[in-house]
Amino acid sequence: SAMAAKKKTQQRGRTVLKPKGKAGAAAIESLRGQIDRVDRDLHDLLNERARLARQVGISKGQQGRLVDFYRPERESQVLRLALERNAAARGKGALRDEEIVRLFREIMSACLAQEEPLKIGFLGPEGTFSQSAVYKHFGHSARALSLASIDEVFRAVDAGAADFGVAPVENSSEGAISRTLDLLLDTDLKITGEVALVIKHHLLTKSGTLDGVTRVMAHPQALAQCQTWLTQHLPHAERRAVSSNAEGARLATTNPAWAGLASERAASQFGLHIVAHAIQDEATNRTRFAVICLPQTLATPPVSGKDCTSLVVSVPNKPGAVHDLLMPLKNNGVSMTRFESRPAKSGQWEYYFYIDIQGHISEPHVAAALQELQGLCAFYKVLGSYPIPE
Repeated sequence: SAMAAKKKTQQRGRTVLKPKGKAGAAAIESLRGQIDRVDRDLHDLLNERARLARQVGISKGQQGRLVDFYRPERESQVLRLALERNAAARGKGALRDEEIVRLFREIMSACLAQEEPLKIGFLGPEGTFSQSAVYKHFGHSARALSLASIDEVFRAVDAGAADFGVAPVENSSEGAISRTLDLLLDTDLKITGEVALVIKHHLLTKSGTLDGVTRVMAHPQALAQCQTWLTQHLPHAERRAVSSNAEGARLATTNPAWAGLASERAASQFGLHIVAHAIQDEATNRTRFAVICLPQTLATPPVSGKDCTSLVVSVPNKPGAVHDLLMPLKNNGVSMTRFESRPAKSGQWEYYFYIDIQGHISEPHVAAALQELQGLCAFYKVLGSYPIPE
């Protein structure tokens, strides 16, 4: 019969994975033995890498802290080389690029944390996308410090309670995070790296159903990013803005009529059910996070080969001022990747312009463009020159 033929075909497709008698069992045991030998070799190599990394830290560290040899440009180069090796190994059972990057990131994180893990401040509570950004950039061996607001993240880094901070800068659908831009302008903290995350918002409830939901709670950006779905499926539910998505998830645990918009990590963290998956309006919704620190914690990273420079400027309020602002970039062959304006809060209709350009501040064509640009500006501040993530 057709059913019997289908069953026979399925069985034939699985025979390569099933041992046939003693010979098949012996082959499986042989493969397991080879895996064990590879594991021993990997373990030895990982320990050797950790020893070498520690020697680098001892030779460079001025105060005996391993933070002294955290080098963003070096990590960027390591990940780039790993991806090149992975591309060369295509067709030979190679792991996916994202898996290779994640594995090498965790190896570097563990090596860096041998004596004292880096302390990284983020917008909490536990389970936020900011926490995910911390682990994506620094690995799980870093010590993530949950803080109540973006202001608290900047204060913790400025006071030395955290070595670095991770703060959201821009969302692909809702634009800039205004508070982060203001704090970058008003503090001495510098950007030393960036993290980009694909953001998927899930509707979480305690009951596991949409029935009876009267309030949806999340960060204002998340509510805005999911407004189409919420209007269609929960048109009468109140949309309550809270300090973070994880805080909305936490509040949802206290009342079965409340729901949160948050990540899978938050659902697991707070024991909530995912009622609807990925309800954001844009499937490719992404958020960029800035990695920030004091200049004395980490100087501007050297050229990595794939860098970005961020700055904030203002120009005199006269006709053609913005056009003139962009000409130095064009004349020196520098590509601008971001241009954002913010009111100067002076009451005079003046603006600050936040600009991202490709290249490192020490590269001759970038340095020439910025020198020319600075001469046109009433205010000029370089926020950082740093590697672009792989």
